[in-house]
Amino acid sequence: MLYRISNWISQCNRWIGEKVSWFSLVLVILICLDVLFRYLFASTQTWIIELEWHIFSLLFLIGASYAFLENEHVRVDVFYNNYTSKTKARFDIFFTIILLIPWCIVIIKTSYQYAVNSFYMNEASPNPGGLPARYIIKFAICFGFILLLAQAIAFIIDRIKTLKSDV
Repeated sequence: MLYRISNWISQCNRWIGEKVSWFSLVLVILICLDVLFRYLFASTQTWIIELEWHIFSLLFLIGASYAFLENEHVRVDVFYNNYTSKTKARFDIFFTIILLIPWCIVIIKTSYQYAVNSFYMNEASPNPGGLPARYIIKFAICFGFILLLAQAIAFIIDRIKTLKSDV
């Protein structure tokens, strides 16, 4: 049953990651529009600049779990590559439990309260012409770390499977 849960989490993160990856195309288009406005008309729009960093934030926050799933995250490989698969699995489990999971829990707890406060204040951009509903991007922090936490759990289940295998 744990393996089915792990597969389901990974499939969800893969699906979400593939959909969110299209935001990079949207971001490129927005940046090109911003550059065109700036050089052709000598002006820029505040909402475009804010939307650029909102989309970049979504790519980073929601894409983190997808990068972790695809093993594209940052890892110090000085010694790691020389270990056997079971030793790697032990290290992965240990560091995921000791570092990643507590970090995700702390960020989820603090970012949720941060986003709720923003929602109740109906926080918007302080800049003229900026985007309304700033709490949406703040809730994305919480959502991104929930996805990362779920992927960390799936990762541990997969590494336990590696430890139980005969190879």
